[in-house]
Amino acid sequence: MELRELECFLVLSEELHFGRTGERLYVSQGRVSQLLNALESRIGARLVERTSRRVALTPLGERFRESLRPAFEALNDAVCDARSRARGIDGVLRLGFLGGLSERLSASIGRFQARHPDSEVDPVEVPMFDPFGPVRRGEVDAAVVLLPVREPDLTLGPVFSREPQRLLVSARHPLARRETVSGADLADCDAIGVAGPAPEYWSRFPWPAETAWSGPRVRTLQEGLAAVAAGRGAMIMCRPTAEYNRRGDIAIVPLAGLPESSLGLVWRRDGETALVRAFAEAVAAGG
Repeated sequence: MELRELECFLVLSEELHFGRTGERLYVSQGRVSQLLNALESRIGARLVERTSRRVALTPLGERFRESLRPAFEALNDAVCDARSRARGIDGVLRLGFLGGLSERLSASIGRFQARHPDSEVDPVEVPMFDPFGPVRRGEVDAAVVLLPVREPDLTLGPVFSREPQRLLVSARHPLARRETVSGADLADCDAIGVAGPAPEYWSRFPWPAETAWSGPRVRTLQEGLAAVAAGRGAMIMCRPTAEYNRRGDIAIVPLAGLPESSLGLVWRRDGETALVRAFAEAVAAGG
C-alpha cells in the first residue's frame, strides 16, 4: 500500500475538489486522479464519485475514511517524531497570527507539538495594519495571515481555512436586512480602510477595484468594528471571524460572487529553518 495514495484520498475527502487537493499536496490535478485510481484499483471498488459538477465520497469511501484517518495520523506522527529526533527539531517557534487563533490553527499547533515533543509554539498576535512587518523584522519565525500574499521576500507555505466572505454594516444600514449582497451593491458602502504599512493589494481585498474608500482608516479589528457600529463605514471579513465578533449593533450579511477568504503560513525566504518547515508540514496535514 502506497502512503501517498492514502494521503491523497484523505485530503480529497476533505476538499472534495481535485484542484484544491493538488494545491495542498503540491502535485498536479492529474496526479491526484492517478493516485486515487491506483488506490481504488487496490481496493477493488469506487471510493469517490466524480462528475463535471461535483465530487462526493461513496458509502464505502465514507467508511474507509473514518477507519483510515486515525491509523494514518498515528503512523504519520510516529514517522515525524522519529524525523524530529533525528534532525534535532526542538526549541520555540514564535508564531504570528491575526485577530485570533482559529480552531484549525489550534489543531495544527497541537499536531505539531505531538509530533515534536521537544518543541513548543509561542503564539504572538500581529497587527492588522502591518501583517508582514513582524515576520520581516524577526519578531516571529512565521505568521498566519490572510491571503493574498505577493511579497517577494516571503515564502507562502500551506494555504488553509477557505471561508465565504461576509459584509459587516451598521444595523441601521440599508443593506442590513438583505439576505445576500453582491459586488455591485458594495458601491453603496463607505469602505473602511487599513491605516499603516499594509500593502494596498492586501488591505483592499476582496473589495471591487472601483470601490470608493470613503470610510475611516483603522489600525485594529476592534477599531474597525467600532466604526461599523457607528455607521461610519463597512468591512468585509470571513464568516468565522464575523460570527465570533457578532454584536447587536452590527449586521452580518452574506456576500455573493466574491472570492473566498483564505489563510496562509508565511516566513522569510532567508529565515527558513527545520522548525518552520516542520510546522508547515503540520499545518498542511490538517488542511
